[in-house]
Amino acid sequence: MDFLQQSFSVRFEYKVFFTTHLFSPENPVLQEFFRVEKKSDTPPKVFFVLDNQVVAHHPALTDKIKSYFDEFTSVHLVEEMLIVPGGEVAKNDERLFRNIVNAINKHKIDRHSYLVAIGGGSVLDLAGYAAAVSHRGIRHIRIPTTVLSQNDSGVGVKNGINYFNKKNFLGTFAPPVAVFNDLHFLTTLEDVDWRSGISEAIKVALIKDAPFFQWLVKNAKLLAQRDLPAMQYLIKRCADLHMQHIRGGDPFEMGSSRPLDFGHWSAHKLEQLTNFNIRHGEAVAIGIALDSVYSHLSGRLSKEALDQILSLHKTLGLGVTHPLLDVANENSPLLLGLEEFREHLGGKLTITLLNDIGKGEEVHEMDVSLIQKASTWLKELSNN
Repeated sequence: MDFLQQSFSVRFEYKVFFTTHLFSPENPVLQEFFRVEKKSDTPPKVFFVLDNQVVAHHPALTDKIKSYFDEFTSVHLVEEMLIVPGGEVAKNDERLFRNIVNAINKHKIDRHSYLVAIGGGSVLDLAGYAAAVSHRGIRHIRIPTTVLSQNDSGVGVKNGINYFNKKNFLGTFAPPVAVFNDLHFLTTLEDVDWRSGISEAIKVALIKDAPFFQWLVKNAKLLAQRDLPAMQYLIKRCADLHMQHIRGGDPFEMGSSRPLDFGHWSAHKLEQLTNFNIRHGEAVAIGIALDSVYSHLSGRLSKEALDQILSLHKTLGLGVTHPLLDVANENSPLLLGLEEFREHLGGKLTITLLNDIGKGEEVHEMDVSLIQKASTWLKELSNN
């Protein structure tokens, strides 16, 4: 046998900044970032992609960005900004992806330039995918504007769009060069986005950090009342746990182990079945409830722990069931999510269940009868 073999590693590094009013003239965080990043005397171009829902709630945003960049010359701001629809529609419409790629070409955004995306997780996923595949990789900066994107998706390394009506069928693993979490953007969120974003914090606490889960229980009423200091702590702690996991061994998910997808197999399918009319965070909350009940029914999780989880959902105003969660038989649409999840993992089915709060266990098969019982349990609980 005759062959050549090569092995090399690539180091990725990026910072997540926590700030307020990022584009205020008195805020030096972004300017300092570009000063440290400076690679040559030629000012790099900076091109913005904006979530239209963010622009609607912050109508002065584009003017603030332009005024901010007028104050320093170390970068060249592209005056024309691309505004795209927010929400899951951003990932469902392939034309939006092409619009960003066309803008990159039009404005001659190169590998030394920056594509900055401001918006919720879907817009960040879309823009990040366009940046990752254009010129084989343009520097991408994320400015998440929702709880869900600031504490979870926006600080990760994944980008993508939906295709074949499947969640994230097209995508890349491409870390951003920086993430800027601006707390002020959260003040204009609808209540449903504020609440549903907390589901990812519940998820990571349940599988990794029991003390954090107890903090969530203790502060649930404050969070439900939109207390900003409480939310600020939640976001930073959740983002930290998420980033610890990424650097823990399999950042590009080459294997089938995906503990951070606890509650997600049914959530992804539920989103699809509702034609993405349900928020990702809402679907994840329901998925967490389903897999927590399943964990109890399969003898892993105590009734006391389960009651704490479901009580937390109730205090935060998170749902635990949906009409499309019903499992009548083995051909029920929800169960197709198990096979699609296995396919998405690229290997054997791997589902995380709970042995206790803060302790996850990976299993490679699910009992359909127990899924049905868990679904019925939650339906009855919701009706009471």
